Amino acid sequence: MRITFFASKKYDIDSFNSIKGQYPELELEYWETELSPKTASYVTDSEAICAFVSSDVSRETLRVLHDRGVKLVLMRCAGFNNVDLEAATEYGIKVMRVPGYSPEAVAEHAIALAMAVNRHLHKAYIRVRENNFSLQGLEGMNFYGKTAGIIGTGKIGAAMARICRGFGMKVIGYDMYHNPDLDFMEYVELDELLAKSDLISLHCPLLDSTHHMINLETIGKMKDGVILINTSRGGLIKTEDLIAGIRDHKFAGVGLDVYEEEAGNVFENREDEILMHSTTSRLLSFPNVIVTSHQGFFSREALEAIGQTTLDNAMAFLKNEKSSTELN
Repeated sequence: MRITFFASKKYDIDSFNSIKGQYPELELEYWETELSPKTASYVTDSEAICAFVSSDVSRETLRVLHDRGVKLVLMRCAGFNNVDLEAATEYGIKVMRVPGYSPEAVAEHAIALAMAVNRHLHKAYIRVRENNFSLQGLEGMNFYGKTAGIIGTGKIGAAMARICRGFGMKVIGYDMYHNPDLDFMEYVELDELLAKSDLISLHCPLLDSTHHMINLETIGKMKDGVILINTSRGGLIKTEDLIAGIRDHKFAGVGLDVYEEEAGNVFENREDEILMHSTTSRLLSFPNVIVTSHQGFFSREALEAIGQTTLDNAMAFLKNEKSSTELN
């Protein structure tokens, strides 16, 4: 089976090539271009395509892929809010994903962001490079003895909870489903978590029920001087409301590895898209905000796991085997 990879970076190619010898039944073709209705029309002789969280896997793209004979979409990521699953099912295209690759990679990046904004490492680094060793404005707080609020306690949230516990923090969590492995963590209602937490870290999927869950109302319920971290999905936070909270000095620091304007987001109109780019640019102007480039997953171990699961998914499809990674 031939698989066409879209949005392929060098690290993707190296990672998949390192294990493709284990899958002689699969032929891998790498394209740098992003997936879209136009680029989908260039697919030939491929039964499957491999996409990423930034890819356009809309109804129109799926229609074109269907016309080109594609029967399988492999998402080399956990997120799938950019995939029109209803359309995929209508066109007889199976969609599979990588639900868990390295939760520790994302959780470690989340705590790195929290530590960096708390101890102002980004500002200290720049100062010292300019031979300025002043401590003015660099004061942080001890995480030891403080309260960490984990919103979403799946694999990544659980890994973050364990890290926070290792710092000597009290850990509380909010999730519709309680994780039985986190016996050290107290589950509370969302309002209580917002009111009690010194550090809030988001680890939940982007659904209708979670879209813009961090907004003016929920920000108002947080402690003054809270640290907010998001390594999950940009749409969990209403960016305009976050900016308003930063301007009101609500946050000691904000660390974001995801943001609403990331590629793959669908906007109602061009004006909305321009506005969103403007708001994220404004976020970068605040000295207590650190934004990274959606790199939370980006570790050697995670890339290896993504490659293995993605090609295992392809083999399960080829052998007509059921898999827990199927989305439709």
